[in-house]
Amino acid sequence: MGTMFTGSDKTGASLYYIDNDATRLRGKLFAVGSGGTFAYGVLDTNYRYDMTLDEAVKLGIRAISSATFKDSASGGVVRIYHVTNNGTWNLIHDQIDVSELHYDFEINKGHRGDGREGSKPSYL
Repeated sequence: MGTMFTGSDKTGASLYYIDNDATRLRGKLFAVGSGGTFAYGVLDTNYRYDMTLDEAVKLGIRAISSATFKDSASGGVVRIYHVTNNGTWNLIHDQIDVSELHYDFEINKGHRGDGREGSKPSYL
């Protein structure tokens, strides 16, 4: 397990992963906790270094909602903050319900999102 830590100094904003042994890794993106592998699947597929703030926020929402929906120990809401290079923390989204997001994502893909996709079963 680990945690993410962010802040800024004279060099700009920074993001660190700190594990339970106090190892610190600086990076551009991290996913931590029991749902982290689900979030990494979304991040590895969609992250680009030249994303706009809006694209990054949407990707963050998608990654966090994937982790929290698929892992029962990860919580049930998404909160997004933007940390600027001068150290300002801006709340972008607070407490978006993951269950609602999951079904919205599935509907946008043309799915029902309830596991009953496709045609009627052959026995009907």
